[in-house]
Amino acid sequence: MMNTRLLTVIFSFLIAFAAQAQKDKKTAESTVTRDGVEAKVRFLASDELRGRDTPSPGLDLAARYIATQLIAYGVKTVPGMENYYQQVRMISSSPPSKGSFAVGDSTFDFKDDMIMTAGGSGVFSGDIVFVEYGTEEDFAAADVKGKIVVARSGTKGQSDARSAFRTAGIKATMAEEKGAVALIELYNSPQPAWKLLQFYLGSTKVGLDEGDEESESTFPRIWLEDLANEKLSYFTNYAGKAQLEIIGADESRFNTQNVIGLVEGTDPNLKNEYVVYSGHYDHVGVGEPNSEGDSIFNGTRDNAIGSMTILEAAQNIAANPLKRSALFIFFTGEEKGLLGSEWYVGHPVVPLDQVVYCFNSDNAGYNNTDIITIVGLNRTNVSDKLITAGKAFGLEVIDDPVPDQNLYDRSDHVNFARAGIPALMFTLGLTAFDEELMKFYHQQADNPDSVDYDYLYKFTQSYVYACRLIGNMKERPTWTEVDKYYDAGVDLYGR
Repeated sequence: MMNTRLLTVIFSFLIAFAAQAQKDKKTAESTVTRDGVEAKVRFLASDELRGRDTPSPGLDLAARYIATQLIAYGVKTVPGMENYYQQVRMISSSPPSKGSFAVGDSTFDFKDDMIMTAGGSGVFSGDIVFVEYGTEEDFAAADVKGKIVVARSGTKGQSDARSAFRTAGIKATMAEEKGAVALIELYNSPQPAWKLLQFYLGSTKVGLDEGDEESESTFPRIWLEDLANEKLSYFTNYAGKAQLEIIGADESRFNTQNVIGLVEGTDPNLKNEYVVYSGHYDHVGVGEPNSEGDSIFNGTRDNAIGSMTILEAAQNIAANPLKRSALFIFFTGEEKGLLGSEWYVGHPVVPLDQVVYCFNSDNAGYNNTDIITIVGLNRTNVSDKLITAGKAFGLEVIDDPVPDQNLYDRSDHVNFARAGIPALMFTLGLTAFDEELMKFYHQQADNPDSVDYDYLYKFTQSYVYACRLIGNMKERPTWTEVDKYYDAGVDLYGR
């Protein structure tokens, strides 16, 4: 039988935990107001910010607004940073506006036949040399100096799109190092469809700029459509001259910024552990007008609302610090491929092994105002805190209802998870990617007048309360041992 003293200790602990939780709830309520929630959303999703594309003046204005709010709340800059901005170097690559590949009596163009995967504009002339799949052995057996190299895409037995992507850079490097002037790959994978590839690869792309501008190569890498393998037989036997002309392909470098603030923890030991409270503040900008003539993709749900919740958490925690230190990060370039968070994890402002949790706030939309959806609810040991936080404001907390959408790997927290840091996504009440949700997801209709601010008020209170519970929890946040990122956490933290 359990002795009386042990029962007393357990009972005392439960009372203390309940008292702390109730205190955190009242503290969360003390700063979050419905008007404050609405005001922040209406500014960040306003037409004047023009959809906060990366890069754009509207995105810069949003960053300045966020930083000035942090100043007003008393959130500090991170030691070693000059201000609230972490510069993120990016590069924008524009496809050719036109161009051609003339070989013998045939001429191919970018509109129908070709996709440029790397390189710059120019005129590139030389004899054709065919190198099969472009392996090391193939290049060793061929004289490619001053010539245009033609190869099959992918590898022998693996000509699918994934293999073609994976091997293209390796082949191009070998070709360039051996003095070739260009690489043309004969692409023959039926999936994804060629037209789809042209759409995605033939548009302007934004990526991280980790390189040296002067060392960047303009060596052209081209995919030439050959689904029927007709061109293969032609190039296998062709040994004459060819000319590749590329017009309008351009690369430009620019800086954008993550916005970062810090509130130091109050516990002498736990303040050396950091919880990241994050969300992206960019969206997709301006596009073609809809039937109503609206061309601005305001991004209210995705992710002005998420940015608002981080600001509300920052205001609350700055006024009432937690035991653990709180790092507030507003990411740039999420819509371009989670770029801001990828940059941050590669260039952290505090050591990654001191970051014990990433509590990310991001949204696709909502179709149920009685719930909160947590993507990754049961992947860490904080699930009870999240359920408590929702219930306190009349909202049921559910796990990801659409695992087929792979939402966990589609937002910024996944870059932290890959590094081993426990992470999840707090999101609006989502039960399905149905007509109600898709009516607003990445649509011009997603404007500040289209959301339920009474629901957002409860949702935000729940988020701030959950932030407090995680930052004050006695035990350290951890992965569940069955999670696929558990081993990465062991590698990061050494346990």
